[in-house]
Amino acid sequence: MSTRLGLAAFPLLILMGHSCLSAETDTRQKMIPSLPLPEDRRAWVLMWQDDFTEVKLDATKWTLCERGASDWNRGMSADPRLLKIEHGVLHLVGIVSDQKDNDSVSYVTAGVTSKGKFSFQYGKVEIRARFKSAQGAWPALWMLGCQKGWPANGEIDLMEHLNFDDKIYQTVHSEFTATTDQTHAPKKGGTAKIMRDDWNVYGCEWDANQMVFTVNGRPSHVYPRVPALGEKQWPFDQPFYFIFSMQIGGKWVNGPGPTLPAHYPAGIDIDWVRVYRQKETT
Repeated sequence: MSTRLGLAAFPLLILMGHSCLSAETDTRQKMIPSLPLPEDRRAWVLMWQDDFTEVKLDATKWTLCERGASDWNRGMSADPRLLKIEHGVLHLVGIVSDQKDNDSVSYVTAGVTSKGKFSFQYGKVEIRARFKSAQGAWPALWMLGCQKGWPANGEIDLMEHLNFDDKIYQTVHSEFTATTDQTHAPKKGGTAKIMRDDWNVYGCEWDANQMVFTVNGRPSHVYPRVPALGEKQWPFDQPFYFIFSMQIGGKWVNGPGPTLPAHYPAGIDIDWVRVYRQKETT
């Protein structure tokens, strides 16, 4: 997160017994596929997914994000009104706090993480999601590395959206991007136009040499590994886990103006998440 403390063949790595364990609104919406990739792109095999078909969050895959001191998690709450699954869609909701006598934050919201339950290294991920735009709203779909602390563990932002923008941000963060002159470094992030407040598919294809971000199946930004820049430039050689968060307020999202209470409730809906490994060839 922006204010947070050619693709060669590589095998998928899944870690088990580790601190980072690896492992719709209607039927018509569920059947909408990603846009096709060019014929010369690699083939993929589905190896992990969640379609949110149960009425409760799958505890073998997800836990709630806990409150913290960063902009993205300072309003996280376990209030059951803030997370629900209906008709195969996970809803993460943000509201104006009505418990200010017992809680100092102005807004409360929900997020989920696969930390300790699922992580993967190299492959392809796609997440179908939509959100309700609001002043001060900052929904995000992202990933963190299992090793070390931030920013040395690396961060992969598949989607971040601010306020009423018609674009999303896709970015990588690392100790290198946080502390090193970027003049001669690869561009760490980019933006992509979207159908705002409608369903879009956000993802990336990732191997040991580069990360190709996608929106609706189409490449939108590429971040390559550059060995000459040293190990800190590429902490993306380890397993990463997911964080899906509905965030409200913060230095970045409030740059254009303060959060407006009249715009809430607002939230992000997640239809499905899918992770693929590269199909082995003979």
